[in-house]
Amino acid sequence: MVSKTREKFIEVARQLFARKGVENTTMNDIASASDKGRRTIYTYFKSKREIFNAVIQSETDQLVGRLTAIVASSGSPEEKLRAFILCRFETMKEIVTRNGSLRAGFFLDVRKVDRARTRISEAEVSLLKQVLREGVERGEFEVEDIDRMAVIIVNAAHGLDVPYIRGSFMEQGIDKTMMADYICDLVIKGIKKR
Repeated sequence: MVSKTREKFIEVARQLFARKGVENTTMNDIASASDKGRRTIYTYFKSKREIFNAVIQSETDQLVGRLTAIVASSGSPEEKLRAFILCRFETMKEIVTRNGSLRAGFFLDVRKVDRARTRISEAEVSLLKQVLREGVERGEFEVEDIDRMAVIIVNAAHGLDVPYIRGSFMEQGIDKTMMADYICDLVIKGIKKR
């Protein structure tokens, strides 16, 4: 029961933040829309920032779950890398688009973007290290420092999030599959064993 109530608050908050914006949503709004009292919401969350962070965590957990499934799949390291890149861009776009007014904040408030990314970056880097390590072990990739390479690739992908979400690549005639292929080709040609 406890986790169901907490999850309901998170989902209701996500919907309200998406519709009204974080700044225009109060804890009372969330409690009321959840059919719970104000005291009850404060049992689970001390502040609006805390519930906002829980919403972001819930969203990023979806991405981590999808990326984990790709890393665990039976494909080659190159196939996993391509799927990983495409999945992370598509899922980030889906999360930002689904969250309505959060989308505007995503593009305008760099600090919010960085806070959200911090929550997921460690998981992305850890999962990508597994793909790179597998590629090295199988003799497909040549990477001297897997840890640092994973950090660089993840941060390079972060730099492309906003143009991808905005559709800037489509304006240049680059669809999502082409973009993933170009990124993977750039990375793979740099790490593929010669």
